[in-house]
Amino acid sequence: MNVDGADEAGWEGPEDETQAVVEAVGRQLKLWRKAAGMRPAEFAALMGYGENLIYKIERGVRIPRPEYLDKADEVLGAAGKIATMKEDLEQATYPKKVRDLAKLEAQAVELGAYSNHNLHGLLQTKEYTTALFEMRRPAYSQDEVERLVAARMARESIFERSPAPSLTFVQEEVTLCRPVGGRMVLRRQLEHLLELGQLRNVEIQVMPTDRDDHAGMGGRIQVLKFGDGSAVGRDDGQVTNGPINDPKEIRILELRYGIIRAQALTPRESLAFIEKALGET
Repeated sequence: MNVDGADEAGWEGPEDETQAVVEAVGRQLKLWRKAAGMRPAEFAALMGYGENLIYKIERGVRIPRPEYLDKADEVLGAAGKIATMKEDLEQATYPKKVRDLAKLEAQAVELGAYSNHNLHGLLQTKEYTTALFEMRRPAYSQDEVERLVAARMARESIFERSPAPSLTFVQEEVTLCRPVGGRMVLRRQLEHLLELGQLRNVEIQVMPTDRDDHAGMGGRIQVLKFGDGSAVGRDDGQVTNGPINDPKEIRILELRYGIIRAQALTPRESLAFIEKALGET
């Protein structure tokens, strides 16, 4: 399992054509610049960005930020034509597997997740997430880290939805003790868990390491339920890597997750456990 805690893995559908969109936007920007009679260095100076970034964007290896497109529109006198490319790039900003999971989470009325290695992505602070992605091997580039962190943080809008979905999480004790990013990052992360645990629609439970009977030894489990009665799940122990849709398999996941919750500390006991861990950090 990757140390980046990529809980988005396993939810993605067929690959899309976002790279082609990024490359097309880069070509258009290059054409606009040339039509304006500007060399890359001159354009970079007017834009306030490095020349190397200009080359990367025009080659389609770097996704331009919305503010970059707005500035390019102004510098090149495009009268809004370049700025409208923001809509084309909106879907390419985050990896497809993240978009697929975020779409499911946005529709879910219930979410249940057991995590055994890192804190679940929806529970992570920005600093904790950044540390996870930065320690990944082989290493991500800084651009990739920023993109992945932004994508994971965007998913946390689920806590602001109305009506609020029911969210339950079971975390292994070790995920509350490992100082990912350092002690101060861990302290803020534990404080964040206590804040989330106070929300009426959120229940966080801790699975103590000393449990001698544990239904979650096969790895992470997650189940999302929707308003029409359908559900989709993921299980680290499954043979394939895609989402689980078969009702029989979903029932097995629900049964296993229910046993895991019963074996873990209660939500109240878990918050007390987290408070104790915070005091010792």
